[in-house]
Amino acid sequence: MTLRDVRAALLAGGLGERMGRLTDDMCKPLVPYAASCRLVDFSVANAARSGIPEVVLLSMHRERDLVHHLATHWDGAGVRIHFGPHDALVRSGELPPGVPLPPRPPESGTADALLTNAEYVFAPGVRDVLVQHADHVYTFDYGPMVAAHRDAGADVTIGVQRIERRFVRLFGMVEVDADLRVRRLVEKPAEPTSDLIFTAFCLFRAEVLEKVLGSLAALGEDGWRHDISRDVLPAMIAEGRRVLAYPVSGYWADIGTVERYRLEQMRLLDRPGALPPGDLPRTLAAAPPRLDEGTRCLLGDGVVVPGDAVVRSSVLFPGCVVEPGARV
Repeated sequence: MTLRDVRAALLAGGLGERMGRLTDDMCKPLVPYAASCRLVDFSVANAARSGIPEVVLLSMHRERDLVHHLATHWDGAGVRIHFGPHDALVRSGELPPGVPLPPRPPESGTADALLTNAEYVFAPGVRDVLVQHADHVYTFDYGPMVAAHRDAGADVTIGVQRIERRFVRLFGMVEVDADLRVRRLVEKPAEPTSDLIFTAFCLFRAEVLEKVLGSLAALGEDGWRHDISRDVLPAMIAEGRRVLAYPVSGYWADIGTVERYRLEQMRLLDRPGALPPGDLPRTLAAAPPRLDEGTRCLLGDGVVVPGDAVVRSSVLFPGCVVEPGARV
């Protein structure tokens, strides 16, 4: 099916404070991953692969570097990147090197990002809005999800996945009925009652999302928490709107902490791997990384390990130099 009337809204405004030193000098979406790309590349690649024509960037911190990355590697490469209020300036070529982009309006949460960029997100002709995050690692074709969403006449369809219940408290817990209608969504529950979590990408009917955001904004600055998971979706469930769950069977990971960053990349070294090297986006090098079965290492394009060096269970990024005799 065609997705020409779907617009993606890419949430990329978080500070990434839980990523420690990794975000000292760069925004979280640009943190390198899997010796092949950066975190933001997964969601953009999924949109391009699915045939979604335009992704609206909802950024905030250190966004000049993020804009440069997306303009260089993705804009026009199967998808158009809309840079929100900076779009005309970025495309004019008149922004001097090293000069920061003009500040965006302040935001208190993910729902605010949609509100402050409403004129770009809810553009004429947009039937559905796909909300994505810039720190999620997965490969996915949104086409079947859009088809299911429309066939069911859903107001919103959310991705869901089953995980070990002990980890549910780290995510948004979802409860559904036999028809996959969402009955409850609780962000980071203290006592989980379900092993189903929200994968945080979701497809809204545009006119419904715009109306619900307007109703919440009318509550005033202190009347809500300005968040999609804590406000928008629970409000839609409470109003009896048609909120459906779409099971995500493949690999999906939310890279929210340094520990998750390391552990999920180590999973790439397993056989079978969580994501085959050939399926990874490639923005750090032209060629995909290669998996060395003997050493259980993922080696970025051009990385050479000298014969007398010992490297085991590691991810080596393009440009990495291993000295003779080194042990990693």
